[in-house]
Amino acid sequence: MERKVPVWLLGFANLPLGVTGGVALILAPQVLASHHVPEPRIADITTLGLLSSFLFFPIAPALDVRFSRRTYAVALSILTAALTAGAVLSFGDLGSLGLWLLACMMGAQLNTAAIGGWFGSVIPKEQDAALGAWMTVANVVGAGITAMSGIVLVRAAPPAVAAAVLGGLNLLPLLVYALVRPPVEQRRRLTDSFGRFAHALGALARDAAVLRLLLLFALPCASFALTNTLGGLGADYHASEQLVGVVFGAGIVLAGLAGSLAVPLLTRRAAPIWVYIGVGTTGALATLSNLVLPHTPQTFIWAAVSQNVWQAAALALVSAIALQSTGKDNPLAATQFGLLTGVAATGPIAYMQWLDGHAYGVGKLTALYLTDGGCGIVACLLMAALFTWSGRNRAASAETAAL
Repeated sequence: MERKVPVWLLGFANLPLGVTGGVALILAPQVLASHHVPEPRIADITTLGLLSSFLFFPIAPALDVRFSRRTYAVALSILTAALTAGAVLSFGDLGSLGLWLLACMMGAQLNTAAIGGWFGSVIPKEQDAALGAWMTVANVVGAGITAMSGIVLVRAAPPAVAAAVLGGLNLLPLLVYALVRPPVEQRRRLTDSFGRFAHALGALARDAAVLRLLLLFALPCASFALTNTLGGLGADYHASEQLVGVVFGAGIVLAGLAGSLAVPLLTRRAAPIWVYIGVGTTGALATLSNLVLPHTPQTFIWAAVSQNVWQAAALALVSAIALQSTGKDNPLAATQFGLLTGVAATGPIAYMQWLDGHAYGVGKLTALYLTDGGCGIVACLLMAALFTWSGRNRAASAETAAL
């Protein structure tokens, strides 16, 4: 890698994940709620967008063959920009909106896998946690910029202008790719390397450490899906649309910075896996605290900002754990990184988004918080028991310490 390349600059190549997430999970619910679309219907549409975490798995291995991961990252940034613009133009078409959200979020998810495999293979191991933190910062900053500018653009500008601006945000990482050029890995042609690649992919699927991490990330230990659901529930707290925009703009940026940048400090004191479980447990308790608070704008601010602090910390930990488990010179770096972060970033968020939305339809805010916080605590207890049990085995103990 070029000398003195700041790791934060690498992390900001992850901006498209935040932009598409902001469009799908913050902006779209606000627009649909203002059109009096029922919350369960909004949950169904946004959940369809989040299904990218499951559908991109068969595609992700392609990032490790034929072309360089840098080439894939450039192409995916451009593709995601076009798909995001299409999603914004579809806000008035409930029949197709979910599919557009699915497409743009899948593009961003694949972009994250490409840059994770690319940068993670060339940075020093001691910078893994910092890169994971800055990738999460880029995610929340992208979502914050989208939340702050999106509602204004959708309300005041022609649809084509709003779509072009919000889609164009996904092109900003091209500046990073131009300024930062780590060594590009050499690739064999797909026909020459497929046999070796298929064998390595099979070994990855049987790796016990990877499977344990997949289970950890697939459970709602630290999904904090309320960061998305709350965007359409401002009226329940008598919060104005302007306040919702500020909270989900500047508020989540500041919350994301606090949560993400705390991770490198926390992982100096404990293994990232245990920090992740601790963040999930503490955040779930904070979620349940909303059951006894009044339905005021101040409570809305607390609920939204606190959820984003915990989610940002959790996502930064996911990236750090994924980078460390991937290691260096891994021929399946993008596949493994994408698999782990994809499951964690959108897997439990997707089904908890759906579950939270329908719980709200049954019992409003009380059922919403009981469902989200209760599932989080149960999942954390299960995974804490699993890792404690596996830690009694010498090999598993050494593996956990390494992570």
